[in-house]
Amino acid sequence: MHAVSQEGQADRRPICYYWSMDPLDWVDDDLSRLQHEDLLRALPLPVRVQGATVEQEGRRLVNFASNDYLSLAGDTRLAEAAEAACREQGVGRGASPLICGRAVAHEQLERRLAQFMQTEAALLFPTSFAANAGVIPALVDSEDAIYGDAKNHASIIDGCRLSRAEKHIYPHRDTAALEKMLQRGTSYRRRLVVTDTLFSMDGDLAPLPEIAFLADKYGAMLMVDETHAVGVFGELGRGVVEHCAHRDRDLYGRVHVRVGTFGKALGSAGGFVCGSTALVRWLANRARTYVFSTAHPAALSAAASVALDIVEAEPQRRKSLLVRAEALRARLQLQEWNTGNSASQIIPLRVGDAARAMHLSKSLRKRGFWLPGIRPPSVPQEESLLRLGLTIGHTDEMLDALVTALAGVRSV
Repeated sequence: MHAVSQEGQADRRPICYYWSMDPLDWVDDDLSRLQHEDLLRALPLPVRVQGATVEQEGRRLVNFASNDYLSLAGDTRLAEAAEAACREQGVGRGASPLICGRAVAHEQLERRLAQFMQTEAALLFPTSFAANAGVIPALVDSEDAIYGDAKNHASIIDGCRLSRAEKHIYPHRDTAALEKMLQRGTSYRRRLVVTDTLFSMDGDLAPLPEIAFLADKYGAMLMVDETHAVGVFGELGRGVVEHCAHRDRDLYGRVHVRVGTFGKALGSAGGFVCGSTALVRWLANRARTYVFSTAHPAALSAAASVALDIVEAEPQRRKSLLVRAEALRARLQLQEWNTGNSASQIIPLRVGDAARAMHLSKSLRKRGFWLPGIRPPSVPQEESLLRLGLTIGHTDEMLDALVTALAGVRSV
């Protein structure tokens, strides 16, 4: 619509409409809706040091909310390595790795990581989220297809969306459904199968040998996210690929892309991708989250290198962790908690209703335990749960007290 001038000619200037409404008024309405549905999240109070116990508001809480599975986040060896690198190489990097941001510590870690993971090469990303969001669109686009587990991490889902490839989602861990999808999808230029190896909310493992067999059989690329498994699974801590390799000697060759993080069991921060030299060269040129991100601090890479040394030198950490997780799971099942198919240091206590999950979480907090309530969109509707992350820093006394507290809140 246009105004009319005094001469009767249309004035080509658009009419401006002024609204009394604040353009962000909808935010308050949607926040109220989330509150009503028990889905509203609030920023937690900060904690000084990550560990099996943390202090908030002057209260000491036993911390089962963390992914610091090997208790390395507060390890002084990592802190000392980070401090030394910070003094030698500075804090900020000033530019992306492809410009001038790549530090000596970055190159050293990439070489060390490739050796550790038994791949030709490795590439560092700011986070594992950035790795998934950058790698997937670099591998496939609108001419291609992606096949993913229904419970893949949000970073994988977002990477799939950004790729514009056609998406085929198979039910959780259902390899029969995956094969049917692969059988039908023969018209695409390229195909990518992508899955978590250890699912972050369910604590269960992907049937990796079967998935790798199908990807190989139907000529698809296979990408796995080892974020919650590196440092914990495998004879040498290399993840679920190593853990399953005794069943399938060809597994290493059938998994083409391996994503992980230093921010969980390895106690530092940053993501990575491991694979062939050609793959890493391609990603350094085409993964937008790598090309257009400022390189992360060298201090984090120095700390991560020390963490890899510790994982290799102290295998009892991961072995003890998984043994204790199995024993704790059995005790919780005796109390009739539903732990699903967990087979790891991540133990879900499934309760279904979001309000129930949050009520239980708050009740446990009053008793001195931090177990987060997990609600949609982190999990599907009616699959809310308490997520218990076990670390080697948790003592037998802490676990005994937790089991007692969980028995007490079941009827609350």
